Amino acid sequence: PAPGSPHRPGRGVPIGPLLGEELRALAGIGSAVCATGVVMALGVAVAGLWALPVFSVPLLLTQLSLRRHALVRTTYRQTITSLARATEIAGYTPHGHARRVAGLSRAVGRELGLAEPALTVLEYAGLMHDIGQLSLVDPVPGGATAPLPPAEQRRIALLGGAVVRQTGVDAKVAVIVERQADPYREQPLTARIVRAVNAYEDLAGENEEVKGAGGSLGALERLRLGTGHDYQPEVVESLARVLARGGAA
Repeated sequence: PAPGSPHRPGRGVPIGPLLGEELRALAGIGSAVCATGVVMALGVAVAGLWALPVFSVPLLLTQLSLRRHALVRTTYRQTITSLARATEIAGYTPHGHARRVAGLSRAVGRELGLAEPALTVLEYAGLMHDIGQLSLVDPVPGGATAPLPPAEQRRIALLGGAVVRQTGVDAKVAVIVERQADPYREQPLTARIVRAVNAYEDLAGENEEVKGAGGSLGALERLRLGTGHDYQPEVVESLARVLARGGAA
């Protein structure tokens, strides 16, 4: 199946799309290194061994660039994590809720065959999915938005998306946050995943006002009852398989 499309239950994660994504990511740097190697060989043949240090400079610069890129990615993730914790620090959501939603969303996305770049965007959206609650005058009990009227859920989601856009985070993350409360048939797959996982966490949470009967099993059953209108069946069943294996890896 194409990246982003669900695979059939019991067949495992499709390797082809994931392998293709990795190869495309490596193609640019691989070509540059190979080209430098060819130039070094030709240079040594013509000018002698003294040419080695000269032609090694591009490789050293490439190494420094890769290290800097890794540092930027780490800082970027830390910034998103800090923003996500704002709702917890302000008392709008339970401690660890955003992290759990992000981890489970990524695991469900992998179960459905999403490629690595899409999984990263999905994880970031999971971390920031509740940031729109900062606009509320009074916190929602337990931080649970699933029991709220659909119009209120959409209002919070749109406000959250607007906040994400102002932070400079990838626009794809903002789209997921904005659309998580839309009718599921109108949502992209990533927003369907965040919607279902967030509802599961709300229903299975420790807060007694939103806890589903029987904990996680009761929460899953309530999601299944809502698959006709609120949640995509394939997403809910993928979530069930992830939970059966112990949750987010």
